[in-house]
Amino acid sequence: MSLEIVLKQLSTPGVTLVRDLHLRVPSGAIHTVMGASGSGKSSLLAAICGTLPDGIVFDGEISLHGTRIERLPTERRHVGILFQEDLLFAHMTVFENLLFAVPPGPRAERTACVVQGLQDLEMSQFAQADPATLSGGQRARVALMRALLAQPQALLLDEPFSRLDAALRGRMREFVFELVRKRGIPVLMVTHDVTDIADPTHLTQL
Repeated sequence: MSLEIVLKQLSTPGVTLVRDLHLRVPSGAIHTVMGASGSGKSSLLAAICGTLPDGIVFDGEISLHGTRIERLPTERRHVGILFQEDLLFAHMTVFENLLFAVPPGPRAERTACVVQGLQDLEMSQFAQADPATLSGGQRARVALMRALLAQPQALLLDEPFSRLDAALRGRMREFVFELVRKRGIPVLMVTHDVTDIADPTHLTQL
C-alpha cells in the first residue's frame, strides 16, 4: 500500500520543472520534498491531486495503493491536501467545518466522526467556536483534522507549518506526524525547512 509517482517530465512551455523522478511513499511514511523556489515542488503536488493549472504538462504515472489515478478527476483520486493557509470556512463553526469534510452517510455516524476528531485534537470545548476566535495553532489543527475526516488515501502537505512561530511549529509538526502515522496513510510534504524532515531516508531534493 503506497503512493507512487513515476515522473518523466513536468514542464511549462519551454521550461522543464522536474525530470526523471521516481517516488514511492509507503503507508504511514512521511516523505519530504525540498528545493528552491520555482523548482516545481507545488506543481508536483498539484499533479498528484489533479489541480495542475493550464500550461503545465505532466508526463508520467501516479499510483495510489496500486490503482492508477493520474487520469481521474480530482474528486475521485482520494488525495487530501493541506496548505500553508488553513482555509477554514468563516461562516461555519469548528464543528460545521469538520462535518463538511465527512463523506455522506447517516447523520449520527457523521456526527460521531466529528466528535471523535475533536477529541483527537483535544478541542472538544471549541466545537461551537467561531474559527476567527481560535489561535493560529488551533486553526491549523482543525484544518488538518478536516483534511483527515475526508478519509483520504494519501495526504499532501504544502509548507503546512511555515506560518507558525518556532515554538508552535515544533508542537504542530509533532502532532501532525503522530496523527498521520496513526492513520497509516502515505504523506508527501513540501517544505523549505530542514527541521520539518520526519525521516532522512524519505527525502528528495528537486
